[in-house]
Amino acid sequence: MKETLKKLFGNFRFVITGLRRRFTHYGRLLRLILFSIGGVLLSMVLFVLLVLAGLFGRIPDKEDLKNISHQIATEVYSADSVLLGRYYLQERSTVRPADVPEGLKNALISTEDTRFYQHHGIDTKSLFRVLIKSIVLQKESAGGGSTLTQQLVKNIYPRRSYALLSMPINKVKEMIIARRIEKVYSKDEIIVLYLNTIPFGDNVYGVKTAAERFFSVPVRQLSLDQSAVLVGMLKATHRYNPRLFPERAKQRRDVVLGQLAKYNFITPDELSAYTAKPLQLKYQRISHHEGLAPYFRAFIRAELLAWCKEHQKRDGTPYNLYTDGLKIYTTIDSHLQRFAEQSVREQMVVLQEKFAKQLNKRLMDQITAGKIVHLAAYKILKKDGHAHQEIMAALKRPSLKKVFTWTGMKEKNISAYDSLLHHIKFLQAGLLALEPASGNVKAWVGGIDHKFFQYDHVKETTKRQIGSTFKPIVYAAALEQGISPCDYVSARKTSYKNMEDWTPENSGNDTYDQKYSMEGGLAGSVNTVSVKLLEQAGIGNTIRTAERMGIRSELPKVPSLALGTASISMIEMVNAYAVFANRGKQIAPSYITAITDSRGQVLESFDNPVAPVAALSPETSDMMVHMLKRVINEGTGAGL
Repeated sequence: MKETLKKLFGNFRFVITGLRRRFTHYGRLLRLILFSIGGVLLSMVLFVLLVLAGLFGRIPDKEDLKNISHQIATEVYSADSVLLGRYYLQERSTVRPADVPEGLKNALISTEDTRFYQHHGIDTKSLFRVLIKSIVLQKESAGGGSTLTQQLVKNIYPRRSYALLSMPINKVKEMIIARRIEKVYSKDEIIVLYLNTIPFGDNVYGVKTAAERFFSVPVRQLSLDQSAVLVGMLKATHRYNPRLFPERAKQRRDVVLGQLAKYNFITPDELSAYTAKPLQLKYQRISHHEGLAPYFRAFIRAELLAWCKEHQKRDGTPYNLYTDGLKIYTTIDSHLQRFAEQSVREQMVVLQEKFAKQLNKRLMDQITAGKIVHLAAYKILKKDGHAHQEIMAALKRPSLKKVFTWTGMKEKNISAYDSLLHHIKFLQAGLLALEPASGNVKAWVGGIDHKFFQYDHVKETTKRQIGSTFKPIVYAAALEQGISPCDYVSARKTSYKNMEDWTPENSGNDTYDQKYSMEGGLAGSVNTVSVKLLEQAGIGNTIRTAERMGIRSELPKVPSLALGTASISMIEMVNAYAVFANRGKQIAPSYITAITDSRGQVLESFDNPVAPVAALSPETSDMMVHMLKRVINEGTGAGL
């Protein structure tokens, strides 16, 4: 018994000794593991502290975050609150919190950050996945590791390169800034900030611009399925662009709708109804060349740039037309503008067909040869030392080019020479509609297509001989000088010795033996009568009358002035004609009513234009209106 106990005790001691040795081994291993984990944690804390200290760039504080700003396009509006277009570097505009529909919020949260309302900028449940995928594996996509707040930070403060440490440094900075943002803004404010900064492809930034671009509706009118399309694009803006890849965009839309159903934002029946709907885009691109009134927007841009230089923001820096989100309110009437552009197009198509039948090919080649030396490509080749024949050979080699046609832009395999020949064949036109009593510009069409022909035929620096449109000014000057509208004027030819025997002629050979009243002479646009009335009124008096009516161009002091040999802009002529309709009062054209900042605060109002000036007596203007009616009813304007 004693031996047995001794043996058992020996075995027990052996076991205890073995266990002690084993525990000592595992203890060392455990201490090593704990030490390693502690070292990693200490390194991580030290790393975070270094990032916080600004070693890798300054971290924005709460004050910086309170004043978050990003590039916002300036918007131009019509008098009836229709968006005409934008000035931008990035096409971005902001939406107000009250205008964001619940469906859009729910689609965003259910797809991008389901625990958005539970976390404080960092989703700790996803943090481990972020650490492994992003930091350890150095993957750009962490598969859903970033919260909406972190994505907002990434949009506002783009990532920088720090060589091998780029991913961990950027991630830590985003987490720190995200926590700070959550302390400054409410959850709903963060959603709005996110929606205002996120890119949607097609150089579109912000949900407001995206809704207008892809669906032609304001954000508040987005339907749930439209909201799902936009949210679906966020995964890959090019891949799921509904304009480029409609089928793929629809599949992604249905995934977002499925997420809405998964988190009980919609019922299964609603999910079936929405996924059955086709992808209905109403795409509109309002670029610098497109949209309503592109010539007008280009015209006022120079004036707005000058305004920005002269006006400063609160921080003392001048406003930036392309990035500060100004809102420009104009006098343009969107309905009249649309009708005006349509009318110009319809009329010019008819005139172009008639003109094409009269074109002389040899003459057009001569004109093209004279103009091609002004092309940038020609000048570059000439500067490089190439001879004219070599340059012409190069410019006559065809390549794929975009050309203007009345049925839309087309791509053709065409040379630079033939492209120039093609485009100079098009007739050009301008149209301006002015409200006489206020001087407000209601419609402005500077040409037939702003993308291809940016020469504005309306603005004051664009002048041409105006022909018979000057005659009513001559008649008005004659009335002002006391010449009776009932007096008859002979249409007999007269030669002017002081103008090298210049003899004005009429369009009809049977008109010279007649006498005309002022009304008849104007209705028939009789040249000889107009010149004689100019002489009776006095050239100097006529010029002064024209100046009072708003003509600022230099007028030649010669009898041929009566036939419109002066070069005057369209805006001057329309302003002068408005005097007739405004009972003799001249008022300068106006086109901008107010400028506000991005929050809608009025920076300057232009509601008080310059007081009208008496250019003609009310009686003269009334008589002119009466005579001009006859021009339209039975005279040279009867075709209207």
